[in-house]
Amino acid sequence: MNNVFFDNWESLGRTFIVTISAYLVLIFLLRASGKSTLSKMTAFDFIVTIALGSTLATVALNKNVALADGVLAFFLLIFLQFIITWLSVRENKIKKIVTSQPTLLLFKGKLIGNNLKRERITTEEIYVAARERGITELKDIDAIVFETTGELTIIPKIPTGTAETLKDVKNYL
Repeated sequence: MNNVFFDNWESLGRTFIVTISAYLVLIFLLRASGKSTLSKMTAFDFIVTIALGSTLATVALNKNVALADGVLAFFLLIFLQFIITWLSVRENKIKKIVTSQPTLLLFKGKLIGNNLKRERITTEEIYVAARERGITELKDIDAIVFETTGELTIIPKIPTGTAETLKDVKNYL
């Protein structure tokens, strides 16, 4: 219980230097890995982000972890994410494992109850999304899609025929 509030100046100096250095290296690696690493996140991206944050905290506060070890961990996490996303763009099997499929929640003004339940989306969330777009009646919406990023996309009107952007949406009629 001796060192609850202060250990020593050397410990503070190490934390200061290692945290700033690790943070700068992480920023550099994220920028070097490309825009998609910092774009809207899928569940896979979220997991990698949490792992990077946990690694940064460990490197900053755990005296037994050297900065070089943390930099290697950052590099490996970002490299693995790059490889998985690179493969998922080229291989549908990998893409299906890594990313979910968008789901149709409303079609031609009618909520699709089974999809709402499966995706754990409430009607209140649908109403909020509609209000944000200035829409007061669900009958005025042709489609609402729950995207892989967790966002709700509202398509007010689908012209006659099929909508090309809905071809990968689960349960699109």
